[in-house]
Amino acid sequence: MTVSVGILGATGAVGQRFIQLLDGHPTFEIDALTASESSAGKPYREAAKWRANTPIPRDVAEIEVGKTHPDAVGDDIDLLFSSLPSGVASEVEPKFLEAGYVVSSNSSNDRMAEDVPLTIPEINPDHLDLIEVQRDNRGWDGALIKNPNCSTITMVPTLAALDEGFGIERADVTTLQAVSGAGYSGVTSMEIIDNAIPHIGGEENKMETESRKLLGEFDGAELSMHDAEVNASCNRIPTLDGHLESVFVDLADDPSPAAAREALESFPGIDLPSAPDQLIHVFGDDQPDRPQPRLDRNRDNGMAISAGGVSETPSGLKYNCLAHNTLRGAAGASLLNGELLVEEGWI
Repeated sequence: MTVSVGILGATGAVGQRFIQLLDGHPTFEIDALTASESSAGKPYREAAKWRANTPIPRDVAEIEVGKTHPDAVGDDIDLLFSSLPSGVASEVEPKFLEAGYVVSSNSSNDRMAEDVPLTIPEINPDHLDLIEVQRDNRGWDGALIKNPNCSTITMVPTLAALDEGFGIERADVTTLQAVSGAGYSGVTSMEIIDNAIPHIGGEENKMETESRKLLGEFDGAELSMHDAEVNASCNRIPTLDGHLESVFVDLADDPSPAAAREALESFPGIDLPSAPDQLIHVFGDDQPDRPQPRLDRNRDNGMAISAGGVSETPSGLKYNCLAHNTLRGAAGASLLNGELLVEEGWI
């Protein structure tokens, strides 16, 4: 089975990651690329200022870039991946949905909408059934699915593993986030070199709300948020890729660090083409200085979560976790959601 896909916002940093990840994909074939009007009509190799660390795939380089509008995308496209800025996506994505397209989006708009699945395939695949609620509510034939913020997706798999075994009541997290999370032009060298910035606009709220939605329960009609309290402090540091996060969790039960490590490492993955063989890799007491961004961000092609430093606190546990923010945390997350849509028969 070959699924014809398009990329909305294909010339940007996340759009380029999509193209990298889709090159040689066993199911998906790129047949449409869109960007701004200034890029429309040009072959992709001319429209994109290619910054990825691999060459533009030859079969993509000559694709003519279209406008980001349903009329410019063929009816034969089965699935669209959206890497648009959220302000643009909030205006554009509904037009594609009304035209009947299925959109797997990395953009932050509508993540917290009650009828939009916010999904990590290994964590809450059942939330896809919100699509039926969405279609009833909005009267369109398309479907919109979102992946979470890149910092949220680093932490939530570890929370899900611990919640399943021991019951999470509260989570506090401090992030050390790579500059690529801000986009190519997001942080200037004069701001970040020899520095750390203890504020990332909107990031803390995203982590605090998206986490509870991802861990919530869907009863077939509506989604209830997880009742754990989540608090976040988000910081930008001068690493290129890989978000490192320090997490403190209060638990209903009182597991030992060894039991917690077992729960993390044994948490099941999912059988999708881009999913890692093991979702969470756990470092033991013999490697207290891991994970580290430079050493561990590319584990399992950048799609795995790493955790370490698991130890006791008076009310629970503390640990560190890490993921590649533009692979697992952005384009790779949308790609996995697209694979889940195919697996579950929505495409």
